[in-house]
Amino acid sequence: MSASGETAVAIAAVVRSGRRSAVDVIDEHLARIEAHEGSVHAFNLVTAAEARAQAAEVDRRIAAGDDVGPLAGVPVAVKDNLCTNGVATTCSSKILEGWIPPYDATVVQRLAAAGAITVGKTNLDEFAMGSSTENSAFGPTRNPIDLSRVPGGSSGGSAAAVAADFAPISLGSDTGGSIRQPAAFCGVVGVKPTYGLVSRYGLIAFASSLDQVGPFADTVEDAALLLEVIAGHDPADATSIPQPSPSLVEHLDDGVNGLRVGLVTELIGDGIHPDVAARVREAAEALAAAGATVEEVSVPAVAYGLSAYYLIAPAEASSNLARFDGVRYGLRVDAPTTNEMMVATRTAGFGPEVKRRIMLGTYALSAGYYDAFYGQAQKVRTLIARDFAAAYDRFDVLLSPTTPTTAFGLGAIADPLTMYLNDICTIPTNLAGDCAVSVPFGTDRDDLPVGVQILAPSLGEVTMFRAARVVEAAAPARSSAATDGRFHA
Repeated sequence: MSASGETAVAIAAVVRSGRRSAVDVIDEHLARIEAHEGSVHAFNLVTAAEARAQAAEVDRRIAAGDDVGPLAGVPVAVKDNLCTNGVATTCSSKILEGWIPPYDATVVQRLAAAGAITVGKTNLDEFAMGSSTENSAFGPTRNPIDLSRVPGGSSGGSAAAVAADFAPISLGSDTGGSIRQPAAFCGVVGVKPTYGLVSRYGLIAFASSLDQVGPFADTVEDAALLLEVIAGHDPADATSIPQPSPSLVEHLDDGVNGLRVGLVTELIGDGIHPDVAARVREAAEALAAAGATVEEVSVPAVAYGLSAYYLIAPAEASSNLARFDGVRYGLRVDAPTTNEMMVATRTAGFGPEVKRRIMLGTYALSAGYYDAFYGQAQKVRTLIARDFAAAYDRFDVLLSPTTPTTAFGLGAIADPLTMYLNDICTIPTNLAGDCAVSVPFGTDRDDLPVGVQILAPSLGEVTMFRAARVVEAAAPARSSAATDGRFHA
């Protein structure tokens, strides 16, 4: 929860009522950031002056009798791959260091319209490529639960900001698990919405057919409210679903009586740490105790998700990142010819993981290899979507671990292929375009948070959040290490 122990819903209520000022709320959170940001490094930029000015305006409007929105005075942290007008947006890359966008992302506009106050831009794996937030050009983020461990990635800064009580809510982006995996590692709620439910306008693209903006929060209710605020059709995004977004908060307490829940067998066996698997089965028992019918279900094609993803996503990245050429914006390293300038700029500006994925993607799209690699991966993607659709014919939601393990140590995984395996449970949902949420559910033997993943079909957020609410209510109480004992090594 927030630095004062309040949820975003509670903060908005007291600010809207005038019982507490937005300025006081922001000052409280900025003080906590100042005290602990040096050890966590959740932010690339803290926008203290702008936040205080926005808070003063919220207080002025409330005093004038205006309705400032459902997130009145609530501090929010925004991932640094979302464009913010007049505020640097870097994607944690040297190639964009110091670039200041001339416009806001649609989700940033919607946050402001709802009365939320941005306190800073959060750190990430460069261009959202990674599972640990160790690939940032500006240094790694640390997990507030245990500073010797990673927060997950690529939205590690956004997850850490909520876990450290720097803000009760934050925004991240999820291409293959980049919201849900860090949420699990940091013990917070993280949502990957249905593809097209939330606008991507102003999100600097990694893989356009997979990217989706979504919320982090300390509670399921806060996550539902934040998703309500940012969701909905946007004419500026051609992939935006042209229909109103669903009402989520009003259905949170509808329960799961009669709901059919499928436990995905492919994601609960080999490669999943026994402690993680045990928590998932306990969550299944909690849903059954609340009235749901729980059975195991096979979704065979998910076994191929990792292979398909690491062809499709790098292929799209190689196309999207071609715009960073030293000509239009960002870093420019001068050289005698245009081609030499582009090579020098990209060599200096991109980090090793980004270069690795650009080269992999370019190869997969090259003449003579397109059908064998990219084309074949797209066929596998179709099989995954079909297998999920078949599962959802029998079940309302599915259940799995969010991650194979809990948070690992900084620097513990040097091999890229081993790092990629962290996303094995989350990638299939991105390939299918469906929605999923990670909910904290107990800890492992080292007292580290475990995330349970609830998956639902496209536009199944209402039912997904109902199940998430029940899982949250049944979760074992957090120990002191996961609540009051933050910022220890």
